Amino acid sequence: MNFDNVPPHPRVSATIDPDGVAEVIFDGVPHYLRSGSLPGARRDVTTYVAQRARDVLGRAVLVHVSEPEGRFELAVHPDGSVDERASRDQAPDPSALIHDPQSDATVMTRVRPPAGPATQESAPEPAERPDVAEPAAFAEPAARPEPPTPAVRFEPAEPAARAEPPTPAAPAEPAAPAEPAEPHAPATQAPAGRAPAAAPDHWAPPPRPAEPAAEQLPPSPHRAQPGSYPTQPARQAPFPAPGQPPSSMPSFSPSVPQPAGPAYPPQSGGSASVPQPAGPVYPPQNAGPAYPQQTGEPALTRRQLRESFLTQEQVEAPASTGLRGVLARAGIKTAPSAAERSERSDRNTVSQHWPGVRTIAIVNGKGGANKTPTTALLAAVFARNSGAATLAWDNNVTRGTLGWRTDQGPHDATVLDLLPEVDNLLSPGAKAGDISHYVHHQPADKYDVLRSNPNLLSSETRISAPDVDAIHDVAGRYYRLVFVDSGNDESAENWLRMIDKADQLVVASIAKPEHAEAGALLLEELVARGGRSAELARGAVVVVSQAREKDTKPAASDIAQGFTGWVRETVTIPYDRAMVESVLRFDSLAPATQRAWLRAGAAVAAGL
Repeated sequence: MNFDNVPPHPRVSATIDPDGVAEVIFDGVPHYLRSGSLPGARRDVTTYVAQRARDVLGRAVLVHVSEPEGRFELAVHPDGSVDERASRDQAPDPSALIHDPQSDATVMTRVRPPAGPATQESAPEPAERPDVAEPAAFAEPAARPEPPTPAVRFEPAEPAARAEPPTPAAPAEPAAPAEPAEPHAPATQAPAGRAPAAAPDHWAPPPRPAEPAAEQLPPSPHRAQPGSYPTQPARQAPFPAPGQPPSSMPSFSPSVPQPAGPAYPPQSGGSASVPQPAGPVYPPQNAGPAYPQQTGEPALTRRQLRESFLTQEQVEAPASTGLRGVLARAGIKTAPSAAERSERSDRNTVSQHWPGVRTIAIVNGKGGANKTPTTALLAAVFARNSGAATLAWDNNVTRGTLGWRTDQGPHDATVLDLLPEVDNLLSPGAKAGDISHYVHHQPADKYDVLRSNPNLLSSETRISAPDVDAIHDVAGRYYRLVFVDSGNDESAENWLRMIDKADQLVVASIAKPEHAEAGALLLEELVARGGRSAELARGAVVVVSQAREKDTKPAASDIAQGFTGWVRETVTIPYDRAMVESVLRFDSLAPATQRAWLRAGAAVAAGL
């Protein structure tokens, strides 16, 4: 296609980033396309411009494209077909310098695409010549004979009109060896020593005026025609047609050297193969179109191409803590600090509502590992921030102390009082407030506690696996989050059944080697069990608390470092005297401790 026939107005340009974001400026109005990949961006650009050309102009438009692989000029037609040529300011391809082993001469040439089929009247006599010859320093010796070889094809000019390709002429007899023709010699006859090859069936070589070699190298515009090409692969265009998936073949830019390919097979009328320029070559005239055609995939609709007016813009709240918060409250708009943004992110993470019930098991086979404070304070973090109904369940039959470390309600009911009422609590006529007869609400921290009875021997408080199923069903009926404080007997039925019910595992430990080792051994045993237990162990969160203020050898960070790589995340909690007192309340903790527990809650929430 002659690009001069495409009106330059409206001006259309497209810029494509490597990450697949494209900006199309159509007559001064920008439009953004976000495809996520470079091939997808190319497809979306051609689809968008083709639709504008069809709906607005009714004719082809010329598009200037800038992308990571170069700059291109595309003529995009209303039917989605595309004509492409490389930008004129690209440098010649260094691979155009090839070596002819038959003559020990170096020849600069480029095989270039035909502009279109020549008419029968305009086709000259079939003859071929080198496209550009090198200076005399590279001329082949005069006295050295060489066998006849087919000449290298040269560039065609634009045809006057489209027509059927001419019938190939019979090849001529090889001529006697002689000196090659001077550079830019007219193509009226084949150079001495070269056999004039038969005219290709896809173009005819018209004469052209002499011009500097540097001006002959940039490729001419073309538009490939439908057809077949059995001997050479078609050149992959950098922009696919609308609706066509990107090809696995790499794109080709004329200014980028490509790896050397195999020699072409002998052309008709020749007796030997001629080495061709390295890298991909342009297809002949009867090759398939350079741009893949549409394969039935529906084009994007106007609604899909149009940007919605209902896009939501995230507006960040001003700072609320520290000096920035003081300035914001004084009326000076101040952005939050990085620390405040991190805290907001963690708070937003624990404030989510997940579909269905989520069960979090807090485990460690050694007593005194801080399981009960971890259960209570994690439940407080989620209940206070998300507002979801949250239950802390003491599943320890060996004198569990969760009831001692939390506020007691107006009764002294325990899990043993709830078990006989399971059927009533799960019946269709049960009310939301019926569960309050058996749990103890925490007014400040907004969660409920299902106590065990630490006043009885463990033999009198045995909980079987079916009991755990029944209690969990009741908990799932009235609560959305269930935190389970486990016991120390890892072989007990209720402990093993709790693991089967858990969605997230939290290993609690203090900064002591024996407690950390107990937690690590427990994780190893769960991995050895395989299945669901192994998944929980690999995705566990380890919470290490500094148990003593002055005893920092080892420190909580040292213990947490030992778990790094074996679990999903580790969190350390600084020493806080309020965690040692009898009743656990989140508001009584120091700000640094509260921030650490919020970080622990966000780590747990990430696994839900």
